[in-house]
Amino acid sequence: MPHSRRASRVVLAGLLSTLLTVGVQAQDQDISDIQLPENRLPLCFGFSDVQNPRALAVCDALNLNETVRARELSEQWVRERPDNPAAQFALAEVLLTVEGNMARALFHLERAEALTNYATLEEALSSGNIQWHYLTLSQLSYVHQLMGDQLSSLDYLAKIEEIYGQDIESFRGWPLIKMKDYEAARESANRVLENSTDTIARARAWNTLCAVELASLQPPESMHACNQTLNSDGEIGDLDDTVDTVYLTNASEVSLSLLEMEQAEAYLQRATRYLNPDSVADPWVYLLYLLMNQGRFDEANQALDRMLIWRDQQEPVVTVMNRAEHFMVSAGFLLLAGYVEDSARLATTALNQPDRNGSYSADDAQKDSYAALMSSVALFSTYQKALEEAAGLPFVSRQLARLEAQNLRLDAWRTGRRAAALFADFDVLQSRLRPYAPLDVHIPEWLEPEIVKLIGPGVVLNTLRRANDNGAFQLNQGYYYAYLTEIAYLRGDSSSLRPAANQALELLPAAEVLLRARVTLRLAETAWAAGEQETSQALYARAWRRDPGLFRRLGLSLPVSIQTDGSQLAEDAAQILARSPRFDQTDGGMSLMIDSQPELRACLRLDSGELLSCYTLDPSASSGIGERNIAQDQTSLAATFSHQFHAALFGLGYDISRAQRSRLLGSSVILSSQTNANLRNSRDAFLGQ
Repeated sequence: MPHSRRASRVVLAGLLSTLLTVGVQAQDQDISDIQLPENRLPLCFGFSDVQNPRALAVCDALNLNETVRARELSEQWVRERPDNPAAQFALAEVLLTVEGNMARALFHLERAEALTNYATLEEALSSGNIQWHYLTLSQLSYVHQLMGDQLSSLDYLAKIEEIYGQDIESFRGWPLIKMKDYEAARESANRVLENSTDTIARARAWNTLCAVELASLQPPESMHACNQTLNSDGEIGDLDDTVDTVYLTNASEVSLSLLEMEQAEAYLQRATRYLNPDSVADPWVYLLYLLMNQGRFDEANQALDRMLIWRDQQEPVVTVMNRAEHFMVSAGFLLLAGYVEDSARLATTALNQPDRNGSYSADDAQKDSYAALMSSVALFSTYQKALEEAAGLPFVSRQLARLEAQNLRLDAWRTGRRAAALFADFDVLQSRLRPYAPLDVHIPEWLEPEIVKLIGPGVVLNTLRRANDNGAFQLNQGYYYAYLTEIAYLRGDSSSLRPAANQALELLPAAEVLLRARVTLRLAETAWAAGEQETSQALYARAWRRDPGLFRRLGLSLPVSIQTDGSQLAEDAAQILARSPRFDQTDGGMSLMIDSQPELRACLRLDSGELLSCYTLDPSASSGIGERNIAQDQTSLAATFSHQFHAALFGLGYDISRAQRSRLLGSSVILSSQTNANLRNSRDAFLGQ
């Protein structure tokens, strides 16, 4: 669940300006009694009265989006005056906000702290560096929070309160939630609501209480706190469209935790209307997950494009914070679309590099567990695809290709073991089993059954039963039976699988298209093993229509009976397809008819005569057939046909360009910040949709 952190820097800037004006006489006055002057633009680091010309020069460069110049000016200032806290802070601010380089920003912030290190307000006032001292403490709290050191973040908040007397209670909730100290977070939020009239502080407090309510394994009985997050004085529907993106995405998460899919989508659609570069919550990420779950692939493909536009407009530090989320949701879509190699690359990148999870309350281990799970599935799918392609090679090359593919299988196993280790904690696993657990990383419901295979059906069954007793599935038992289906399949217990699968299909929300497809496929496998050919064919077809890539992800094959028109080209294609792991050549399977006249074509039908799919070779693939080596060329053509047929049958049919797939990996945040001005046309087009 994202959390909004709107800094009170401008408010304190006015306070400090007043203190500087009235001098030490303010030392005996209660800070809360001081009347704040109206802030005047332009601001420099949140202050309207900064007089240092070098600081103003850096701010001017930042305001004009001259980021390289801002970096050069601040670095030169530090080189010439390393003992100046303003210089150290200015460089830290450029590193953080322009480049998203938290580690180097932290270094210079610590230098600035060492150069100030005031213990009282009087000392800060007399030093002449009061602005830079406060800004340093504020940013140190923020950066430590982003980097996962919540105790240090709270310590710096306490320093601000002790020295400046500022009420920082509303900022304590988020670090406490990240530490999973929910009771302390609840107490902090209630103190804010009891003592503060500030609208923003109260909104933070309600958001904290919303997260605390959702911390329980059971779905919340009331959405009161989460509703109040959006509007402390009224109902959600009374608000205008300028509500913070974070609060709208939080509301969508609450709705999802209550299995109100339509309401969740409505909040997300509302959040996408206005680009919000400062928000750690990208509504297109959550919307893309929702659309994929529901099998609405055309809309998901469009959402992917919109997500990239939104990402390009984000501030660099925000891009660093939610980079893993963009990688993981993109990996999920590419996996479904059949671009399994790129999916594996994205998931592995998210797993193997440090990242900040500032946009959700889960810890690093949860992000890593999801990345490892997605990476394992994507690598296994890549292994399966490699076997499909090897089927079209000559004998020796085929064996070598299969041997080489084992490296992918080993990589999939390794990342799977890593995911299993991260999921092994009982509390983590129990929370993970709850549908749409709102305080956890967003693992798609159609992917979560993979956890059963990684950890073991026995362990998951024990945890599943306890989670069920604790109320995790009280809103819909279909999810419970979906897990039981997966457990029964892995145990080879067909007598338990059938009733569990039927219950799951009866109870699961209709919107859970991909999860229902997985249950259906497990039921089809059981029916086929029992010799129920007609029933199994219908179930195979139903699962394939909803999620064609499911067969590759699970390493399963379609039972088919292959026939040809007797031509050599069709026979060559039939032999290749029979060697593919996606097809099981057997009596009683679906009819797979291959003919070469007028062009090479394959059609898949049920025994009832219902046509599932027909694919004709792209005519451009046959243009290279020569006259003197026609046998070899025909074999190559058959292999090309097999490759294309697999892509068409077990993918979504979207042609995602290599340039777009490379773009999904992201670009340098420095480059992103420098080119934001060039993206305005894209942004305007986006808002015009």
